[in-house]
Amino acid sequence: VMSYKEREHLNRLIISQLYYDGHQSIAVKLNSLVNDKSVPCGPSSRLLNLVRTGLSLEEEEKEKAMHDANAVEPGTGIDLEIESETVAKSPEAALYETCYVTSHKAPCRSAAFSPSGQLVCTGSTDASIKILDIERMLLKGMGGDDGSSESHPVIRTLYDHTEEVTCLEFHPDPRLTLLASASKDYYVKLFDYSNPSVKKAQRSLREASPVRTFCFHPSGNYMIVGCDQPTLRVYDVSTGQCFVSCNPNDQHTRALTMLRWAGSGQYYCSASKDGCLKLWDGVSGRCVANFERAHDGYEVCSAVFSRNGKYILSSGKDSQVKLWELSTGRPLITYTGAGASGRQSHRTNAVFNHTEDFVMFPDEATKSLCCWDSRSADRQRLLALSHNGVVRFMTHSTTMPAFISCSDDHRARFWYKKALTE
Repeated sequence: VMSYKEREHLNRLIISQLYYDGHQSIAVKLNSLVNDKSVPCGPSSRLLNLVRTGLSLEEEEKEKAMHDANAVEPGTGIDLEIESETVAKSPEAALYETCYVTSHKAPCRSAAFSPSGQLVCTGSTDASIKILDIERMLLKGMGGDDGSSESHPVIRTLYDHTEEVTCLEFHPDPRLTLLASASKDYYVKLFDYSNPSVKKAQRSLREASPVRTFCFHPSGNYMIVGCDQPTLRVYDVSTGQCFVSCNPNDQHTRALTMLRWAGSGQYYCSASKDGCLKLWDGVSGRCVANFERAHDGYEVCSAVFSRNGKYILSSGKDSQVKLWELSTGRPLITYTGAGASGRQSHRTNAVFNHTEDFVMFPDEATKSLCCWDSRSADRQRLLALSHNGVVRFMTHSTTMPAFISCSDDHRARFWYKKALTE
């Protein structure tokens, strides 16, 4: 409740503003009505400035509220230390449906969601990149499309690589309309997709061999890059300056397959064809943990951090998925038996869903999606992915129940769990 002193101060601000704006007669009358016996107010624009500041803060609060409405509920990520009996609230993979299918002219091998969850991109061995609007894909999936070009989900098609697009990632700052791509043509490229007429990259970084994987630092200021050779590199995004570990023995012995930063930026991890999973210090660039034969000596295909940074989820060509506890350096859970068995011929990856209640992994033999409860490792129902080729990559949104599956059948499928009211 506003106190008497606060009301008195507010009245003085109003009267001063009226004087400032040239409404002297109104100001005098108002001053007499509120019985202000103090020294007469002089003209001042302070009230106007306070209102401007308040409106600006109000807009920021609205934007934050919109962002929070789309964000994952805090504390819902996996934490085996405190959530041993947590019941999953998010949908299992078998409940997702295809809302949209986009086609390339060759196998689709990469995809990424934007930080805001509004866009998704796909990359192909035909060297093209597509950026799609998720709201438009959902509209098509629900039969609400009017057929106009303005409602077409593909909003950009980028052509600036000459070989397979191997990795894609949006800049972590949602205010920047930047998309980075890596390719077997030795380049990492940055595209500003705000301009619909731009097809070429605004900046590029040339490597010494085909680029397999990269990942932005959470701040967006740095990037880790892995190529078709063992040495992991860290780049300053603005200057292009390159850093490597000062100890050559830190490096892998074969090509890198996946690199990921922890959300805090304190660590990053690397997976390699040499069968090792490594943890690196994000400041010194030194290897601080080496999990040898992480998948029984088979190639480690993927590695991602949990949201809290306590765990790494990895997959290998042994068709197994493991959850590693970083504090002890051991695999706490191995996810097996949901259709995936035997040695894989092709590389693919394992992911968490948006709440980290489930672990998802494409099975090469059956072309279906395996799903486990992330905490208990209980097998869930399989989801038939409806692809005519092997699914070589998938990525799940961090903000909603949606994922993209990329296949050698040239197609990328957008999957979504519709709400009961939709």
